[in-house]
Amino acid sequence: MSTRKPEGYLEGRPLHPESLMMGYGYRPDLSQGAVKCPVFQTSTFVFASAEEGKAFFELAYGLRKQGPNEEMGLIYSRLNNPDLEILEDRLTIWDEADAAAVFASGMAAISTTMLTFLRPGDVVLHSEPVYGGTDYLLKQILPQFGVRALGFPAGASEEAISMIIRRSGAAEHLAMIFVETPANPTNALVDIAACARLARAHGGGRRVIVAVDNTFLGPLWQQPLKHGADLVLYSATKYIGGHSDVIAGVCLGSLDLILQVKGFRTILGTMSGPHTAFLLMRSLETLKLRMTCQMKNARYVADFLADHPKVARVHYLGHLTEDDPQHAIYHRQCSAPGAMISFEVVGGEAEAFRLLNALRLIKLAVSLGGTESLAEHPASMTHSDVDPEERMEMGITPAMVRVSVGVENPEDIIADLRQALEQI
Repeated sequence: MSTRKPEGYLEGRPLHPESLMMGYGYRPDLSQGAVKCPVFQTSTFVFASAEEGKAFFELAYGLRKQGPNEEMGLIYSRLNNPDLEILEDRLTIWDEADAAAVFASGMAAISTTMLTFLRPGDVVLHSEPVYGGTDYLLKQILPQFGVRALGFPAGASEEAISMIIRRSGAAEHLAMIFVETPANPTNALVDIAACARLARAHGGGRRVIVAVDNTFLGPLWQQPLKHGADLVLYSATKYIGGHSDVIAGVCLGSLDLILQVKGFRTILGTMSGPHTAFLLMRSLETLKLRMTCQMKNARYVADFLADHPKVARVHYLGHLTEDDPQHAIYHRQCSAPGAMISFEVVGGEAEAFRLLNALRLIKLAVSLGGTESLAEHPASMTHSDVDPEERMEMGITPAMVRVSVGVENPEDIIADLRQALEQI
């Protein structure tokens, strides 16, 4: 799928993604020899001639097809920018995508993508639970534009999802299947390949887009495009950014689909800025190091929580047993359990709050994927805008705490959780 440039090879073999993150897509000789790509903090770009400007705009607005040796020139930073283009080139490597589009936030990526492919009368089938902002977009915003959202529980079988589609009468109007896997915050998995089969079987002859929010596992531990997804989405704020200092989003897929998404991005103005792109390129250089460390730390933390008498239940992919239907999905589409853990304390909201208020090393904050460990209360924070009855049906209980494990020493993370659990 990938169309890597010659620079991605050494001695006739492709370089590994972590090696390519150091300079792929960037030529120092075009920037005064700077080792790192400079920040192109400019709103507009000078054309060499009026004819060149005309040619660039013809390509930008799809007025004609691009020539075989013709490249899209720089016009205006809402359309394109060197930092954004180099970043997008590098992001395609991890997921082996043809193209990428970077946005000002994860929600900008999701909303722009949905607006690109959904029209009045369409149905978007989605897994549940999803991030609270996505849930609000699906159930409160899209219906205002005549788009119907139809949910199915994460972890449902292919047959069960198919039954939901048939009973709803939405088969011929289905335009998109949107899944978040693992689900936020329950870590429930959705079978991506099954969703791809369902997409091909429905839609009344039209193409049904399968879009996957892969934020929880990031590009290291799950590659949805390999399992039949058309598009993969990220809140790049999380693991890709990884330092809790940027807000950004990404959409990746085939060149044809991403060009359509970029067309909407240009008009909606939801692209990321050059400084954010610069920071994300910095973060990509340590992505594998950070995510590997966080994943290893999470194993120790999850094992500790599972054995603690004040923890009623732990939601962690590394603890799936062979008798669990999710076990087969995990081993088919994931290469590691990641660093997200949700657990339920013995008690309810009051007990969960006592634990959260007692934390000292772990920060009480929303978001995830940063170098620091973070903990939050999904029911009253990230998923507070989800209908209370639906929250309970999804398994988001008042006793649930979500932890994003960072790169600290795992013994220290565990020590903090131990002393906080003693407060319950």
